[in-house]
Amino acid sequence: MSNFDRAVYEYLKTVPKGKVVTYGMIACAIGRPRASRQVGNALHRNPTPVVIPCHRVVNREGRLAPAFAFGGMDVQARLLEAEGVAVKDGYVDLRKYLWDGE
Repeated sequence: MSNFDRAVYEYLKTVPKGKVVTYGMIACAIGRPRASRQVGNALHRNPTPVVIPCHRVVNREGRLAPAFAFGGMDVQARLLEAEGVAVKDGYVDLRKYLWDGE
């Protein structure tokens, strides 16, 4: 596992249930602000999806991942909804559910 992947996974483990973050937020948080796409690639390689909650990552508009690696968009929506995050038409309201990192 690369240091980049490890940093992505460690950050993502800090995101609480009921909140989401964006690919860009993760990239910035780990010191690689232009690496949003690489964050997505790392999430596709997630070795432990139950431990590393990649379902809590959405794009900058709040859209779920159309190709969520662990079962598709419907599975991502169900996982988020089970944590209390409302999903409507494949989107999450970032004003309500975006984690501020604190």
